[in-house]
Amino acid sequence: MQYFSLNNNAKAVGFEKAVRSGLAPDRGLYYPQQINQLKDSFWDNFLSMSHNEIALAAIEQFVGDEIPKQELQKIIEDTLTFPFPVVEFNENLATLELFHGPTMAFKDVGGRFMARCLGYFNRTSTEKVTVLVATSGDTGGAVASGFLGVPGVEVVILYPKGKVSHIQELQLTTQGQNITSLEVDGVFDDCQEMVKTAFLDETLKPHRNLTSANSINVARWLPQSFYYFFAVQELMKKKVNNPFVFSVPSGNFGNICAGFIARELGLPISHFIASTNQNDTFPRYVENGIFEPKPSVQTISNAMDVGNPSNFDRISKLFNQDLYRLKNVCSSYCFSDKETKTAMQDLYENFSYISDPHGAVGYLGLQKYCENNPEVYGVFLETAHPVKFLDVVEKAIKTKVSIPPQIEEIMGRNSEKTSISSYRELKEFLIDNAI
Repeated sequence: MQYFSLNNNAKAVGFEKAVRSGLAPDRGLYYPQQINQLKDSFWDNFLSMSHNEIALAAIEQFVGDEIPKQELQKIIEDTLTFPFPVVEFNENLATLELFHGPTMAFKDVGGRFMARCLGYFNRTSTEKVTVLVATSGDTGGAVASGFLGVPGVEVVILYPKGKVSHIQELQLTTQGQNITSLEVDGVFDDCQEMVKTAFLDETLKPHRNLTSANSINVARWLPQSFYYFFAVQELMKKKVNNPFVFSVPSGNFGNICAGFIARELGLPISHFIASTNQNDTFPRYVENGIFEPKPSVQTISNAMDVGNPSNFDRISKLFNQDLYRLKNVCSSYCFSDKETKTAMQDLYENFSYISDPHGAVGYLGLQKYCENNPEVYGVFLETAHPVKFLDVVEKAIKTKVSIPPQIEEIMGRNSEKTSISSYRELKEFLIDNAI
């Protein structure tokens, strides 16, 4: 498989180069040159296939022959070590829980898959790789966990000061070993811009071999398609015949973009809903056809506090810049913090379900869509465990949330971080601490 830059000013590259580089030299996102629907034989056996078999079939064409099939199978087996349950509320409503991994967030899948791909590529190399990643909350924790102790890989995480939850910050700053955290005086968009600038800074190349583990990296982004397959399989086994609609809490739009890819591969998903908080760049685009990023604003669903979503370029390419085509497949709505809290209360009071604020936004988007489409079977993604947003959740539902073992073990650890406020300081840190 070859990948080209969406800025169209760089040479096409293979999977390994796209993973190692993260971003193309012309600052564009890498995108697969072709996407082939899965064969009829796959669909004939779909209901009886294991998660590992489904994942292999879904990702094989994107990896090509750069990782042997047997090794790719091992990577998948080591990635998918936890469940992805569909929790049903009634005859046409469910949530897909994506928080059963080690950091209790949906990004565990992409983080673990990418880490193991990079580990494979580095198996015979003596050159260290630095994974430079910006996070609005959950990405950094998943990347830190996925890459912890991986030989030849150092991870540097940038996160916005005071804009991640306490538990999220502990997941970023307490790992040690090959994980370093930088607290940025700014918002997520500032962190993301620093990362993109570093990739293209020629003066850094003698000091650091950089790649990224944000959803801009194809190895982080594409495996997020897996759990859409798992959910649809589970529902088809239960004889659900209504059209499938997925509501995706969206920030940088990697998750929903992976859902679009799953649909391109042939997965029978009727419609998507891109549900956002007050960072409403994409809903405004769907409404008026103008992509107009704005500075991000802080909300209680902080992992979605993104004013300029990177994966918009991939979505635009997927639908050939045709807004009409996009709107046939995707709706988008934004919601306030007040509405989000009310949704958490609603889910708890009506279904005894404790949702995190991001899942609650997904629930709101699904409700809004179903007002005019009652015939569908709606699934909203629960992208993180509610314990990661403990204060917000407990205040909303007026109930204590129990602490899972994955979180309990980090509560007493010492936090280690370095504060920066500019790209100049980031650059100095990367050069001064190069190994």
